[in-house]
Amino acid sequence: MGTNKSWIILVCFLWNWNCFADSPVLREKVIKTAESQLYVREKTGNNDGREVERYLRNVGLGKGYAWCAAFVAWCLDENNIPNAQSAYSPDWFHSNVVYKQHSPQISQFVSKSAQVFGLYFESKSRVAHVGLITGETKFSYTTIEGNTDDGGSREGDGVYARIRNKRSIHAIADYCMSKDEKQKYPGK
Repeated sequence: MGTNKSWIILVCFLWNWNCFADSPVLREKVIKTAESQLYVREKTGNNDGREVERYLRNVGLGKGYAWCAAFVAWCLDENNIPNAQSAYSPDWFHSNVVYKQHSPQISQFVSKSAQVFGLYFESKSRVAHVGLITGETKFSYTTIEGNTDDGGSREGDGVYARIRNKRSIHAIADYCMSKDEKQKYPGK
């Protein structure tokens, strides 16, 4: 009986650690998952193809829909990380927001890998493209994004590694934060 109880405690500990710990290992797993998709291209250029449709099914949609946010949801789901579960880009910034353009920052913001960034498009009057941050330099973020292309479009043909100017980033949300860290960002 003691052995079964030990296993249950261990499983509960690992579940909580995997889902809620701000772990560099967990962040690295998310990035490895995203990197494994860098070969993905749409079948006909119409938001379709085996992998693209898998990302869309993951958020309850069929082929033909914009899929940058569905790709992010799929990467996080593959690593059991609770997330916005939405293909609608603005939904990713209702909670877990750690950076918002033009908001006062007490200290210089430093990103972490696997954070979700959002680009604002004036023509849409909203965040209309999201992706995952993989690293940063003084002036830019390295990213992996779905439904983009070599030019950085929000309606591209595949999964690409990109470099985005920091000034172009409207918001950043962190779904890999610990519970304690989430308390630091109330109301954002």
